[in-house]
Amino acid sequence: MTPAFRTATSVVLGCVAAGVVAASAMAQTAGVGAGVSASGTTQFRDPKTGVVWTPENVSKDSRLESANPPSTPADRAFDPKTQIATAGAIAVQRPSANLMGTVPITAGPSMPIVTLDGPSLQAIPGQRWLTVLYVTNNSANTVDAVVDCRFTNSGQKVVNARLLVPPAGPGERLGVPVRGPRTDLFVDRVTCQLMSPI
Repeated sequence: MTPAFRTATSVVLGCVAAGVVAASAMAQTAGVGAGVSASGTTQFRDPKTGVVWTPENVSKDSRLESANPPSTPADRAFDPKTQIATAGAIAVQRPSANLMGTVPITAGPSMPIVTLDGPSLQAIPGQRWLTVLYVTNNSANTVDAVVDCRFTNSGQKVVNARLLVPPAGPGERLGVPVRGPRTDLFVDRVTCQLMSPI
């Protein structure tokens, strides 16, 4: 066999082999049905068994994970119950209050002098947890309210904040910001209770 014939044969056989590999790859790709489910997750259907694979039911054994996963605040967010840190002692706060409006004077046997409502929890990124508390004076007198707010994570105390609310005039409803712990500590709930007047 001449060298020229050997070279030509090698080139032809190489092209045929490349064509077979490409056809095989196309057949494999075409054999897997991929799409997006109604819930918006990516899914793959095995054409032979009909099994649908989604990120939720793919075996975790085949995933590459570090033997020593990092323990940063962002990683702990996936399991906040593991947090054992607290922000220390009770923090006394003297916030300014915004007058939200006035309400009818209804304090009496069935209505308390002061009512609290609306402690909604939010995080200010890179700063602190924050809640806005509404303090309503239902009486005809000016009142000085003291409120305790407890920031917790999975039922465990992170920090207590004692709030010295500015005086509320007759029928005034005040919006009062309450600062919680730093946002690198996880908080999932805040509860507030009136200490005085009762």
